[in-house]
Amino acid sequence: MAAEPAQVYYGGQAVIEGVMIRGPEHMAVAVRHPKGHIVTHSERLSGIYTGRARRVPLVRGMVVLWETLALGMRALNYSSRIAFEEDEAKEPVEFPEKAFLGTMLLSLVFVVAVFFAGPILLAHLLERWDVARFWIVLVEGVVRLGLFVGYIAVIGLIPDIRRVFQYHGAEHMTIHAYEAGRPLTVEEVRRFPKEHQRCGTSFLLVVVVVALLTFFVFDLLVDEGLLVRLASRILLIPLIAGVSYEILRLGARYREHGLVRALFAPNIALQALTTRVPDESQVEVAIASFEATLAAAGMEPGGRQAGGA
Repeated sequence: MAAEPAQVYYGGQAVIEGVMIRGPEHMAVAVRHPKGHIVTHSERLSGIYTGRARRVPLVRGMVVLWETLALGMRALNYSSRIAFEEDEAKEPVEFPEKAFLGTMLLSLVFVVAVFFAGPILLAHLLERWDVARFWIVLVEGVVRLGLFVGYIAVIGLIPDIRRVFQYHGAEHMTIHAYEAGRPLTVEEVRRFPKEHQRCGTSFLLVVVVVALLTFFVFDLLVDEGLLVRLASRILLIPLIAGVSYEILRLGARYREHGLVRALFAPNIALQALTTRVPDESQVEVAIASFEATLAAAGMEPGGRQAGGA
């Protein structure tokens, strides 16, 4: 028997003129072609994307972080090929995994350098004024949070990025509609909010907050100098990602509880920067991506097996 919609979590990402939706074992990308029609691609996932590691608590957080980069880059590559071509692709576009490995590694290096190592180097300057360790660690966390929010706010000023953020909103609204058991039509989808509790932005914000608390405790217990602190910021990333993901899952599971809603209110508020209200054509693309993911899994929009009762 097929699972009910609420029992299966779907996620996704906005790409260039399109949306990627990821299901338990399949993903699909839908992109608005320059000529106006929608082009879709779907595929079955395997390996680390569906393996046992994705079901192991604490471990699955790092897996999800990696797949967000990997699948996101693949979907972005596909969308850029479709969105900027004049004629419809005559052959299916392949997603070569190795082609993006270097780019993803560079992205990880950038994230670690700017959001993890950078703040500690800035906070370390306070030691010259003999500032207490408590304040140095606190400043590091505040600087990291400020960099994260500031980065999102700045890129949101770019017109092309704002359009991507509209597709991000369309993705959330479509997932909301499916989880509520509503028909995937433009009219129904547009009734739902553009924010979603399981958004990747929420995951990253939880990572930043958990990192602040983790590094705070670590530095108070272990004070062995700048190099040790820098190494800890890198080595503790898997643990931080794992704990953050479990917190996000608990939040999604008990999202109707008043206390949980209050705790996750900053996550929803932050999505004011990463989502915009989509137009009807963008919602159509998000729906096409979701339906392509369901079709690849042999499901109908209502959550039933295709051809089933």
